[in-house]
Amino acid sequence: MPTTGEHFERAVSIMAKLRAPGGCPWDREQTFDSIKPYTLEEAYEVLEAIDNRDWDELSGELGDLLLQVLFYSQMAQEESRFSIDDVLDRLSSKLIHRHPHVFGEVTADTSADVLRNWEALKAEEKRKRLQAGGGRSAEPPNPESVLAGVSSAMPALLEAHKLSSRAAHVGFDWPEIGGLFEKLEEEAEELKDELRQLPCPPTPKGQGVAGSGKSQVPEALRHRLEEEVGDLFFVLVNISRYLSLDPESALKKTNRKFKRRFQWMEEQLRNSGRTPQGAGMEELEAMWQQAKRFEAESAQ
Repeated sequence: MPTTGEHFERAVSIMAKLRAPGGCPWDREQTFDSIKPYTLEEAYEVLEAIDNRDWDELSGELGDLLLQVLFYSQMAQEESRFSIDDVLDRLSSKLIHRHPHVFGEVTADTSADVLRNWEALKAEEKRKRLQAGGGRSAEPPNPESVLAGVSSAMPALLEAHKLSSRAAHVGFDWPEIGGLFEKLEEEAEELKDELRQLPCPPTPKGQGVAGSGKSQVPEALRHRLEEEVGDLFFVLVNISRYLSLDPESALKKTNRKFKRRFQWMEEQLRNSGRTPQGAGMEELEAMWQQAKRFEAESAQ
């Protein structure tokens, strides 16, 4: 039976052949920038397989995600920047360094102790890297900040969760969850106040605030509305964090739930030769409630 190392080496050699002269034209054309969207897509497909508890699918999706690592590493090796060996060595060294309670003499009895050690070690690593002149970033480095290292390139919900978590670690947090709901109400009121400045009430029919690019509100007001909506999202992310929930996963699940229910409604209408456009809002709302009941009964 092949060893794990032999399996890995086979995958690395296949990737190298795909990129070599006479290999796959598509693979040979790719660049670091061109495959970035695929990396994000594969990561989300891994999460979806986990949510569905589809273990057979998960093994395939993890392979697709690993392919992204092999792809980047092969391109880097071709440019004499680094190789997959460097990637693996850095990973192994990092795991050992950041787990001194396993590989060293440090004591960590709880997961909270582990996280504190982890963050302290990450901060020290970043400080040394900046002193050595490495670790370039799109934003000016600020090694003194507890928020240093939170990438602005990640999805906004995840970034908000990480930023608020870092701040909470140093005590900048609500003492109890009731304060978060008060803050949610405060932000909702601020948004309502800004909405009163609109020249006309927003409509749901592709016009007004959510229209097709034809702005009907002053630009300054539009920016304030965007800011207030962003504040609402940020408070909701903090509520998720307070409850130890992942806001990205929570919203993904709601998206899928909405999709299932709406497509059930479409199917019912299609069976009677109709479309959602031909049904009134009251009928659609009644059907939505039916879809919820049908889903609840099916789950029993």
